[in-house]
Amino acid sequence: MLGTNLVGAYVGGSYALGDYLPGRSDLDLAAVVWTPLSRGSAEALVAAMRHEALPCPARSLELVVYRVDVARSGSAASDFELNLNTGTDLPLSVQLRGHPGVASHWFAIDRSVLSQAGSALVGPPAREVFPPIPPLDLIPVLIDSLRWHRDHATDSSDAVLNACRALCYAEEARWSSKPVAGRWAVDRGLAPADLVSRALAARTDGIPLDPAAVVEFLSASEARLRRRGG
Repeated sequence: MLGTNLVGAYVGGSYALGDYLPGRSDLDLAAVVWTPLSRGSAEALVAAMRHEALPCPARSLELVVYRVDVARSGSAASDFELNLNTGTDLPLSVQLRGHPGVASHWFAIDRSVLSQAGSALVGPPAREVFPPIPPLDLIPVLIDSLRWHRDHATDSSDAVLNACRALCYAEEARWSSKPVAGRWAVDRGLAPADLVSRALAARTDGIPLDPAAVVEFLSASEARLRRRGG
């Protein structure tokens, strides 16, 4: 559909980090284009790839289209051409370039993961298209992600495990899977063992966590990230 405008298409997220759980994980895809998407091209992509037209075997499909200059900038910018979220039980969500109100932290984090571990479906290797973002530039983004979880998902396992993953990245400048990050944080005394254990179990049993305990951990993690970021 994108023809010669396509630079490459890449798989990121939990799949790239070796932690894809069928029925639980999202499928994170990124496409990179040479020139801005026209509205018509964006709408055609949405029509062809929304769940009703192309059923996604994962919990949901999260597709982001970037211009190549944004992908190669090595910055924490959140600019995108198209952000599409679609799935069986997920209301269709579409944002085009310049759309207000999008939680911008996800995009820099996703590109950083792609830089480290992205798998190319077509096009040059992911690291050639998504250079590393300086770790210190990502600290404010990681803090924003913890705030988002505190505002939207205080009983979810993702809130706890994403906080562990943020702490691990801030300390080691490398992304890890959620289970690995959870164990890492517990081993270093940065996360309560019982909370992480419940969060790992909740990935399969779906039992909500205690919101108060999650908020307390998110606040402590944010304070540590702030100290790390200077």
